[in-house]
Amino acid sequence: MDALSEIKEFLGCATPPEWLELAAKPQSQSVLLTDHAHCEKKAASTAMTLLFRYVDHADLLRKMSRLAREELIHFEQVLGLMEARGMRYLHLTPARYAAGLRSAVRTSEPGRLIDLLIIGAFIEARSCERFAALAPALDDELAGFYRSLLKSEGRHYRDYLQLARSYAGAPIDDRIAQFRQLERELILGEDDQFRFHSGRPSPALIAAA
Repeated sequence: MDALSEIKEFLGCATPPEWLELAAKPQSQSVLLTDHAHCEKKAASTAMTLLFRYVDHADLLRKMSRLAREELIHFEQVLGLMEARGMRYLHLTPARYAAGLRSAVRTSEPGRLIDLLIIGAFIEARSCERFAALAPALDDELAGFYRSLLKSEGRHYRDYLQLARSYAGAPIDDRIAQFRQLERELILGEDDQFRFHSGRPSPALIAAA
């Protein structure tokens, strides 16, 4: 099984076609790239937070250090694409996606760490799935860039999942299944705002595009 097929199997659903259609519109590109940049920056921040919180987890320290560096490089690359296209990097309200996933995180350890790592795996997997699904509908430059991210983002997904399994000390398939269902609800549920990880766009959002 290739990496993308593995990721699609890990996820509980595919991105809704309505989201892909909206994301491919030229007028959506500024929001898409702006939120993508925010996502890369937040991914680096999440990795750094784990680095500072779990200082006695050597494997986590190595993987999160590399991940944070790569995410910041991606952030810079997105900013470069935006600048070349005359787009400004502005503040955006976040999607409900990450907060929705984190609403189910346990408060005590090691459950909290395991849950955060599982969430990291789902976020990276969904990013990969959307990069691959959206690339054919984009211009050559942006499509090439999104395809170039698949290898590193796919590795980030595997790193998060491997760390979650290694620190759990017991099977976590049931916990993964719980987050898979929550992630599925967030992706397939109707959204009134368009973001890189937003759900199915509402009729009002589609009409306004």
